[in-house]
Formats: sequence, C-alpha cells, structure tokens
Amino acid sequence: MPDEALINHLRQKCLDVRRDIIEMVYVGGSGHPGGSLSAVEILVALYFHAMRIRPKEPDWPERDRFILSKGHAAPAIYAVLAERGFFPLEELKTFTAPGTRLQKHIDMHLVPGTELSTGSLGQGLSVAVGMALADRIDSKQRRVYVLVGDGESQEGQIWEAGMSAAQFGLGNLVAFLDCNRCQVDGYVREICDIEPIEEKWRSFGWHVQRIDGHDLYQILAALELTRRSELRPHMIIADTVKGRNISYMEDRPEWHARPIEDDEYQIAVAELDAIERGLVGQGATK
Repeated sequence: MPDEALINHLRQKCLDVRRDIIEMVYVGGSGHPGGSLSAVEILVALYFHAMRIRPKEPDWPERDRFILSKGHAAPAIYAVLAERGFFPLEELKTFTAPGTRLQKHIDMHLVPGTELSTGSLGQGLSVAVGMALADRIDSKQRRVYVLVGDGESQEGQIWEAGMSAAQFGLGNLVAFLDCNRCQVDGYVREICDIEPIEEKWRSFGWHVQRIDGHDLYQILAALELTRRSELRPHMIIADTVKGRNISYMEDRPEWHARPIEDDEYQIAVAELDAIERGLVGQGATK
C-alpha cells in the first residue's frame, strides 16, 4: 500500500491542479474544463510519482514520456506541468491569450515537458506506439504513457495502434482510458457505444485493468502492476466523472467546452475550498 503521506500529498496536488484549471478557463474565457477535471488524478499520479522526469531538464534523454492523446484536456496538462516546475505557475494566467505558449491545444514546440502536439483526436496512441518501439530497439529503459479519451476511442486509428502495440509486445507502453462517458455531442453510449471496452482491449492482446480513475490508491496500484509484466502493452481503463468536484459540471456533456461565468466561478472556488478544508483535516498540507 502507498504511504498515507504520499496519498495526502497527491490529493493536495489534485486540488491545486483543479483550482488552476478553473482559473485558466475562467480568465481565458474558453477552454475544455469537463474532460480536464476528469483526468486530474491520473496526471498527478504520473507526474508527481510514477514518471522519471527532470522538470529543469525537460529534454533529459532518459526521461519517461507522456502523450495527452485527448488533447482537448490541455488545461489539465498545463496545470500539472506548472505545478511540477516545468514553467512558472504565473504563466497559467496567459491561457489562450494572444502570443501565449499555452494555446487551447498543445504545441510541443512551445511548451516544455510536452512530447506531441495534440488536439485532432485519435493520433496520440499511434505516436506512443512508435516511441515505445523505438525505445525497445535502442535498448532504452524508458516508459511511454498515453491518455486516451472514451469518445476518442470511436476513432479507427486507436484500434490500428492497439493491434500494432500487441503485435510488437510493447510492455513499456502504458495507456490510460479516461472513461468519463461524455463527449462533445452527448453521452458516449448514445453516440457510438464503446462497451464492452475491457473485453475489446483484451481481445487485442493487451494487459487490461479497470479502476476508479479518481482513487489514487487504485491508480498507483495499477501502475505498479504494469511493471510486473513486460510482455504486453498495458491498458488501464479509468472510470471517471466529467467535471469532477464541480457540482454543476459533473456528468454534463455540455461542459466539454464552454466558458465559466462569474457566478459559476464563485461556486467552483467555494466547492474546492470546502474540499481543501476536508483535506487539511485528514493531514494534507501544501
């Protein structure tokens, strides 16, 4: 079991990142808050615990790599990178502003700590497969992590990449599926249902786990289990909630992409403040 102090630290970071996301979308006047909030625990577990990285040396040759295939969740990865020290937190206030590095979709040539420009869905897993295969050919001990969306999984390229990863036995590839059940046009099950998703990935030859994507204990345990098998690529299906921790956003497809109004911002801040008071009571500190 992970140390309780570690879990409390990660929980506090998740809260900090959620605050950053709300602030960015509110100040920027646009963005994708729902899918950013659903991915927070996954990203925090990776960047603050699992991945070998050097924030002050983002191009370190031996680093693990992460690809945000569901590129609309840019506010989430920007917040995590800033909290982790890849660039100043103050820069988050420039989200979507003219001339900013922090555009609505990621530009790998501008933002330190990003490995791929994403936004057009369905492409990130293919690039991750190529990276993982290259690392194995070069005898690199690096790991490649990728976050895919459930709506994005309606793209055929996802499944082509899935077949390739299994064919090459890429045990150094770990994918998370952010299964928040919502996409821009509505609920995934009503548009093009991807279930039974566990059976599909198993049939493609992947090692599959299904977890609560907001439970840090489960996320860390799933990541640890991926290190015990290097013969197959890993798919961690994470059941999450769109707009997590913001009451009026939770499980609401319309919060895929829309600005946050003044009154909505105040409600979100108050709800996150209430969560922090509970965390401090459990021993979490900044």
